[in-house]
Parts: sequence; C-alpha cells; structure tokens
Amino acid sequence: MFEIFKIGFLSVSFIDVIDVFVVAFILYKLYTILRGTIAAQIFLGLMIIMLFRFSAEAVQLKALTWLLRLVTDIWVIAFIILFQPEIRRLLVLLARNPIIKMFGKAEVPEAAEIITEAAFELSQRQYGALIIIVRETGIRGYAETGEILNAKVNKSLLTSIFFPKSPLHDGAVIIKGNMIEAARCTLPLSPTTEVEEESLGMRHRAGLGISEQADVISVIVSEETGSISVAEYGKLESGLSKDSLREKLKNAFKAPTKKGWKNLFEQIKKEK
Repeated sequence: MFEIFKIGFLSVSFIDVIDVFVVAFILYKLYTILRGTIAAQIFLGLMIIMLFRFSAEAVQLKALTWLLRLVTDIWVIAFIILFQPEIRRLLVLLARNPIIKMFGKAEVPEAAEIITEAAFELSQRQYGALIIIVRETGIRGYAETGEILNAKVNKSLLTSIFFPKSPLHDGAVIIKGNMIEAARCTLPLSPTTEVEEESLGMRHRAGLGISEQADVISVIVSEETGSISVAEYGKLESGLSKDSLREKLKNAFKAPTKKGWKNLFEQIKKEK
C-alpha cells in the first residue's frame, strides 16, 4: 500500500485519504439536508463524540475509548428512533433517484384515465374522496388498516366506494397499477394544518401526510367545495381541472422533476 506521509506512529496511505474524503462528503451531505432542524444539532453532537472516540482509539486510551464507544452506540440508536420520519424520507429520496429508477420499469397504468373520470364525477356530486396511487414502492402496512379488495379499477366501483352512505367511504382507497388494493384505509396525518392561509381538513392532511412519507400521489376531492387537489412530494396543489388532473396522473410514474426534488428537500428540512 502506497504511503503518502507519516505522522508519528500513524501512517497515511492514498486509500486512507480517499476513505476520509468519502466519509466527510457523506456526513456533510447529511448535515446539509438536516440543517435547520433539531436533528442537525443532535447529529453534530454525535459527530463530535465520534471524533473524540477515534482520537482516543488512536492514542490507545482504553478506558476512555470504552466509555465513548458506549455513548456513541446508544446515541446512534436514539437518533434512529427519534428521527425515524426524517430517515424514512431520506430513503424515499434515494428510491426516487433517476439512476435507481433505471433498474425498474415504471409504466403509466390504464387506471389514470379511470381515476380522472371518477374524481371529476365525485367532484360534481361533492362527494369527499381520497385516492392514493402507489408508484413502485408499496404501502402494504397502510393497506392492511382497511378492507382488502384486490379489484380491477373501474369508475363505477370508485364512485360507489365514496358514496356517503357506503360503509367504505371513510378513509382512503389505495391503488397500485390497475388494481384497487384496499379501501377505508387509515393514513398518517401531515403536521401541516394550513396551506396558503386555508385550513386543511382531515382528508387533505391524510393525503398530504402519506405523500410526505411514501412514494405516492394522492388525489383528494373536497366534500365541502368539490375542489380536486393533488398531494405529491409533500406539497399540495388545489383547484385542479379535469385536464390538469389527467396530466398529473399520466406524469406520476415518470422520473422526479427538479421541482419535485426541491419540494422533497424542503419537506425533509421542515422542523417538527
């Protein structure tokens, strides 16, 4: 192994330099994503303790090394537990990377047109609806909170589900491909309660919440106004026309846009 220089007993090779730069780059990127949140402060504290630990190991302070190793091990576990939502969003961010998507096949389902027609009809009748369209990564855990259907998507079935007196109208319908996986599903609520000075109801918060945590697009029909909204990348867009909704759904399975990446980063940086 080629040695570049030596500091006392410590020998530094070319591979060591590359290793240090790669680790420093990864840590820097993680810090920039978390910067401005409580997680960033804890992450910085963890890095300082790890630096002390490596220094203690280098000079062979065994007792101090043992103590710092114990602290860092506990701190890493606590960090994962406390900031599980942020970590999950980072994993979603990686899954949406266009390079990774090259290894998967994303097709626009035939259901896009059916969902558009159903949402428009529900809007005209002012029937509240929440339709979750799954991209590549499933959300089976949320689907299992409702009634499993595994039925082919069709307009009549969707409008029947969200009929106010239907036993399945409360909650969300989850669609993957051309199949309705489940209905009456319970979803996580977004901490956002207001968008552009307008209060969000439970249906809109649920549609927004699942888009913050999973690779999905949410179609929301307001029961009060009949307005159609779409939640994607943790952002809510309201007042969509039939044509704009159709275009949104057709583009739902394409690679993330620059706007989508920006919205997702903003969502990760948002302080809890």
